[in-house]
Formats: sequence, structure tokens, C-alpha cells
Amino acid sequence: MKKLNVALVGLGFGAAFVPIYTHHPDVAQTGIFDPDTALAREAAEKYGVTRIYRSFEEILADGAVDAVHLISPIPCHAEQTIRVLRSGKHCACTVPMATSLRDLTDIVKAVRETGKNYMSMETSVYTSHFFMANEMLKGGELGKIQFLRGAHYQDMEYWPDYWMGLPPMFYGTHAIAPLVMLAGAPITRTHCFGSGTMREELTKPYGNPFPVECALFDFANGMKAEATRSLFETAHAYTESFNIYGDKKTFEWQQIEREGQPVIFTLEKPGFDRSGRPLRGLPYEVGRVSPRNRYELLPAEIQKFTVRSEDYDETNPQLSLDRDASGGHGGSHPHLVHEFVHSIVEGRKPWIDENIGANISAAGICAHQSAMNGGREVEIPDYSAV
Repeated sequence: MKKLNVALVGLGFGAAFVPIYTHHPDVAQTGIFDPDTALAREAAEKYGVTRIYRSFEEILADGAVDAVHLISPIPCHAEQTIRVLRSGKHCACTVPMATSLRDLTDIVKAVRETGKNYMSMETSVYTSHFFMANEMLKGGELGKIQFLRGAHYQDMEYWPDYWMGLPPMFYGTHAIAPLVMLAGAPITRTHCFGSGTMREELTKPYGNPFPVECALFDFANGMKAEATRSLFETAHAYTESFNIYGDKKTFEWQQIEREGQPVIFTLEKPGFDRSGRPLRGLPYEVGRVSPRNRYELLPAEIQKFTVRSEDYDETNPQLSLDRDASGGHGGSHPHLVHEFVHSIVEGRKPWIDENIGANISAAGICAHQSAMNGGREVEIPDYSAV
């Protein structure tokens, strides 16, 4: 199998992915494009990239490009994704997949008609926290799962204009995706309530009055979950989190991000009083754990990108990787790149393909529809049937 030629679009946050692609053993050439030519020149010089595209259209016209990774603004995602796929190239896109149900349908149709891979580059399901919780779940350590909860708190003041007043659940994927992947089934319906008020200039762009939205989700396998998302005028530290409640153990994200250690609650055997009657309520044990960096799942060439660059010592790589010093988005970036690249090389769909990606984004879109209608039930489209 020949090595891939990949092009990256968007070099703000996206610049962090450039060195991962350039070091990946299955990537031959990495090209870059950003409308800000200064950003493109800076990234090219920093990472030794020789292919700088002058426009998005130039990438589409380049028959040597096998795959495109979009790290562009949210309003561009749907149109650019469809154009990439219809140009005969595989496409990865940062989240959300789109902000309308129609656009999601059009993307799924484009994937079906072109036969190319689409991957939703959702960071939250490639973090060390997720790896740990998922392994506990698959190994039966948590027992029977009773409930799931997700949250994403982030203040977006002074961000680019398209963020101003954005409906919280339009960008709810970091809170929703872990729930979908842990439940192992798509979301089928939602009830959501908007809460709070925002100043007038924030409500106008999208007609959204809510700084916070809280949704209840019903999954195809009967699982239930809750997710909360805030964007403005809500005092909370930046947090992307999930909790998973089992009848044996519960995994809860730490309340303060920099603590880094989630909490494990473990139910124990009942206690008994002097007459031999069981005491009310089962006792439980509380402990903290340190999720392990799962660098060993990656090719050696890109393992170092699971930690922050300043924490990586070329002379002692093993010690560096074993430290708790996660890189971008909980060390997820190289895992995302590797899954996208290897899905193409191996001729299979990526883990978060067009069906799962559409379900995750649609759940947020439908949740906002519910919030705007007083919490009434809204069904999530089945994109596997498109």
C-alpha cells in the first residue's frame, strides 16, 4: 500500500496536527493551507513542510492528494466536507460535523455516493480518561451500566464572531460523543431545556436566548443519559467531562481539570447490625486513579505527541511517555490522526464514521430544537438509513 498524501486546511488550532502527519509512517507528504498566509508560512517553516497551497480549490484540484483534514471554522464544515468527498478524496473534519440536519444528510449521501472515508475528529473519545473508562466497561469492572452523564463548560467571550450566541448544543459533541461510544448505541430521541439569559447582542446572531442547555437522551438500546453545555455568562472552569454509573463501580470525572485524577466509587458488601439485619444502604469505597497514557497503541514515530512537547525528552523517551503530561486534548491528537490514516490504508471505515458522527451532531441539533420548544420530545434521524 502506497503512503498517503494529506492536506490540512486551517492552521490556528490545526497547526498542532501538522507534525503528527509529517511524522506518521504511512504519510508520504503533508500539505497545508490557511487563508492567513502568514500562518501558513510560519507552520511550514516550523515543521519543515514544503507544500503550501494557495487556496482550498487548489487542494481539491490536486489529484495527488489522497485525504484532507479540515480544521476550519464551524460554518465551513458541511460545504467543505462535501466538496472534499466529491473531489475524490477522503475527509476528516473537526467537530461538529454540521449545524443543520439537512447538511448532515448531504454529507452522509456524499460518503455513500463517493465511497470515500469520512471521520469525525472527536477528541473526547481518544483521551486517556476515555481509554480507561472504556476498558473498565468492556472488562466488566463497572458492572451493569445504569446511567451516563456528560458536560462541556467553556466561556467563548472574545472568540471569533461566528461563536457569539451559538446555541450550546450545536457544539455539544465533546459532552455527547463519550456517551454514545460508551452506550454502544445511537441516540434516538431527546428532551432538552434551555436555561438562563444572555445580553441582547448574544441572542441576535442565532436567535438563541440560552447560555446553557441541558438535554436528556434516550439510546436505541434503552440506555439513558444527560448532557449539559454552557458557552456564555456562566462561571465555571473549562471542562470536558463524562461520568459512567455502574452497579459495581462508578467513574466520575474530577471536578477541577488540573487535578487530573477521576474518582472511582466502588459498592461493597452490606454491613450488619448486632441482630444480623443488613444495614440500610450499601457501603462504598472512594478512590482516585491516574489514567494511563496509551501511547503504545500508536506507531513509535508519533507516540511523543501524546505528551506536551516541553515534557518530551528525546534522550529518555520512555520516561517522558510514562509521565502524566498529556498533549493536546488529553493526548488525543495522534490517536485521531492514526485512526484516520489507518482506516484508509486498511480499507475500512474509521471508528467515528459518517453514521456515528451524524448521530452525535444531530443529537445536539435536535436538543436545541427541543429547548426552543419548551423541552418537547424530538426524534433523532437515523442516518444509517440514508
